[in-house]
Amino acid sequence: MSRIILLSMFISSLLMGEIKMPLKQYIASGAVTDMLVSGSSIYSATDAGVVDIFDIKNKKIIKQIKLPQIEDFMGDRVESKIYSVDVLGKQTLILSQAKQGFRRVHIYKDDKLECIIPYSKNLTIAKAKFIDKDNILLGMLGSELLSYNIKTKKQNWLEQVSGAKFSDFAIDEAKSEVVVADESGSLKIHSIKDGSLLKLLEGQNLDNVFQVAYKNGIIATAGQDRRVVIYAYKFNSAYYKSSKFLIYSVGLSPSGKLAAYSSDEENNITVFNTITKSVLGRFGGNKMTITKILFLDENNILVSSDDKIINLYKIK
Repeated sequence: MSRIILLSMFISSLLMGEIKMPLKQYIASGAVTDMLVSGSSIYSATDAGVVDIFDIKNKKIIKQIKLPQIEDFMGDRVESKIYSVDVLGKQTLILSQAKQGFRRVHIYKDDKLECIIPYSKNLTIAKAKFIDKDNILLGMLGSELLSYNIKTKKQNWLEQVSGAKFSDFAIDEAKSEVVVADESGSLKIHSIKDGSLLKLLEGQNLDNVFQVAYKNGIIATAGQDRRVVIYAYKFNSAYYKSSKFLIYSVGLSPSGKLAAYSSDEENNITVFNTITKSVLGRFGGNKMTITKILFLDENNILVSSDDKIINLYKIK
C-alpha cells in the first residue's frame, strides 16, 4: 500500500511540473466576463457590450448580440459591460451595465433585443440566470435573491440571503436549488421554488468566496483565503486544497469528479480529482486574471480571463 501511495505522489509531482498549453483559442470582442456552451456554440459575454457566439469546432464567430451604448457619469456614450449571459432554448438572457451604476436585463429572441428590466428599476444585479422559460433568478449585490417572472414582470419572491456582499451563485441541474457565495466565506443553499434556506455550509473558507460551482451534488469554491473547497454536502463531507495565491475562479466537470481552479499568480489552472484529490495536470497560457472555467465534458475545458482570448485545453 505504501508503494502505491508513493507512486501516486510521484506521478502527481511530475504532472505539477509540466504546464500544458491550449489546443485552440477563440478571440472575443472584449475581455470575457462570462461564458457558457449551448449545443455546438460558445456564448461569450464581454466588457465591450457584445455577446459573441462561436462555433466550437471552427472557432469562428457565427453571430453577435450587441447591446445599446449607455451614458457614463460624464455624459459620454460608452459600451455597456455585460456581467452574465444565459441561454434557454431560443432565448438569451443578458445582464449588463446601465446608467447611474444600476443594471438592466435584456432577452434576445428571434433576432430581437427586449429590455425586460430597465435601469429605472434601480436594481444592482450581479448575476442573472434562467430558472425556466418564464422565470429568472437574480443575485443582488446586497445579497438578496430575487425570483422574477418575465411574462407578468413581477417578482415571485425576494429573500435576503445574508448581510455580506454577494459574490456568486450556482444552480443545480434540476433547477431546484441554488448555492449562494458571499464575502463571509460560508455558503447558503436555498430553494428555487420559494427562496427558503435549505442548508448552511461553513467553516472551510475563512474569507470571501469569489466563485462557486455546483455539479452532480458536488460544490466547489474559489476563495480569497487561497482555498478551493470541495463539498459533498448531502453526505456531510468537505475538504480544502490550499494554493499560494488568491483563487479567483473554479469549475467542475459534469460528473463532479474533476475540479479546476486558478492556482497561481501566473494564471495557471490546476485540475484535480475531487474523490482521490490527486492532481491531473496544470494548464497555462492565460495572460490575465481568470474569469471563468468551463468544462465541456470530462476531458476538455474552456478558460476565459480579463482578455479577449478564450483557451481550450485537453486534460489527457
